[in-house]
Amino acid sequence: MKAIKVSEFGGPEVMQLVDLPDPIPGEGEELINVTSIGVNYADTHQIENSYRVSQTLPLFPGLEVVGKTSNGRRVLASVAHGGYAQKAVANKDYIVDIPLDITDEQALAMLVQGTTAWHILKTVGHLQAGESVVIHAAAGGVGSVAIQLAKMWGGKVIAVTSAGAKEELAKSLGADVSVDANAEDLQAALLGANDGKRVDLILEMVGGKTFDASLAVLAPFGRLVTFGMASRRPPTAIQPAALIGGTKTVAGFWLGNCFGRRELVNDVIVELFALIAAGKLRPVIGPIFPLSQAAAAHRAIVARETTGKVTLNPAQ
Repeated sequence: MKAIKVSEFGGPEVMQLVDLPDPIPGEGEELINVTSIGVNYADTHQIENSYRVSQTLPLFPGLEVVGKTSNGRRVLASVAHGGYAQKAVANKDYIVDIPLDITDEQALAMLVQGTTAWHILKTVGHLQAGESVVIHAAAGGVGSVAIQLAKMWGGKVIAVTSAGAKEELAKSLGADVSVDANAEDLQAALLGANDGKRVDLILEMVGGKTFDASLAVLAPFGRLVTFGMASRRPPTAIQPAALIGGTKTVAGFWLGNCFGRRELVNDVIVELFALIAAGKLRPVIGPIFPLSQAAAAHRAIVARETTGKVTLNPAQ
């Protein structure tokens, strides 16, 4: 089978297309003939060995696939490694059957991005109807789902993204107002977008100055949920006194902590599939790259050139 292998840590250039023997499933695992592969921002950290979990070489990247099992089930699966390949093995507990009316790419948009958006809004963010919500990287995989869920659950959505096509996408998904991610004074822009008032909930995955500006505009009893650091720049260290004075909450979210708990992953995906089937949720499908061009997919993601869910086609 064709697969991507990493022999040394680094940028997209370290990924090489190679021929490998087909993987052999162990006890409790299922072999999947892959038809589509999900690309996540976490993958770009994985090949650098800057991910939350330390990696070892040789590395076979990729964390999610869609495909068919040996008995013909069409499934969405989370894999521990080796997702960038024509065949993969997955723990049977981490497999969800895909309804006929859900495409491969739509399904992939729900495993990492969909469940993350769900949990940062509901499980961690405790969004209530009528609250204001700032969504950074609003045109991305998580952001595009989060806009729709936040509106569905009664939030006022402030989408932060670059001007132009990404801004238009955010508005088409239901954002009430948009803010230019490159605004010279992001703090003032966020307050202005919320009619001069501080914000109740902020979904933050950029880090650096974006995190700092976001924390500064958080309302009393407000919550900031951080789930990434796309800028690769850490924010200013938080002083506990600053949280006490504003009764502010800063929380982190990592989807890895949800795996192994059916109610936090499998059941949420089933609910998201139902929303798609009912026409209430529109996954935004981004570019589809050949498996052989996985490096180009990573470059596009790191450069923030993409919108929605980016995937790889294992047949190419």
